[in-house]
Amino acid sequence: MEAIIKGRVWVFGRNVDTDQIIPAEYLITGDPAELGRHAFEKVRPEFAKQVKAGDIIVARDNFGCGSSREHAPRALMGCGIKCVIAKSFARIFFRNSINIGLPLVECDVHAKDGDEIEVDYRFGRVRNLTSGKEYPFKALPDFLLKLIEAGGLVEYTKKQIRR
Repeated sequence: MEAIIKGRVWVFGRNVDTDQIIPAEYLITGDPAELGRHAFEKVRPEFAKQVKAGDIIVARDNFGCGSSREHAPRALMGCGIKCVIAKSFARIFFRNSINIGLPLVECDVHAKDGDEIEVDYRFGRVRNLTSGKEYPFKALPDFLLKLIEAGGLVEYTKKQIRR
């Protein structure tokens, strides 16, 4: 995983649940690209058509609440989301995301749709490049960063077995 990533912001509110991220009728596939084509379809119909690889989601409290399926973080990765920043995450969504290699940052960032932000994992800092404001965060522990860098838990385990 890159130490610093930059991306365009998509802002979401509180309690974004997994059914909002990927509607239940699309849970018949695990293909990230197919799931990504339907991300936020019922709450922000323009999202899947306008999101670009490298974009970043900024949200409020309890992002990813709801079901325990991995489809929600897979859909986000499938449409090109590089990172999700939220004040807090639902616990199972947090683990599922890390397990499949989607980086999450717990931080209370204030941004607007279209802002450009920079996430520095090394120093635990989010900078809103549009507003100039900085927001510190507690960096993920090294072992979780290693999982993300490897592409998730399965890929990390494969690399460890090959050693």
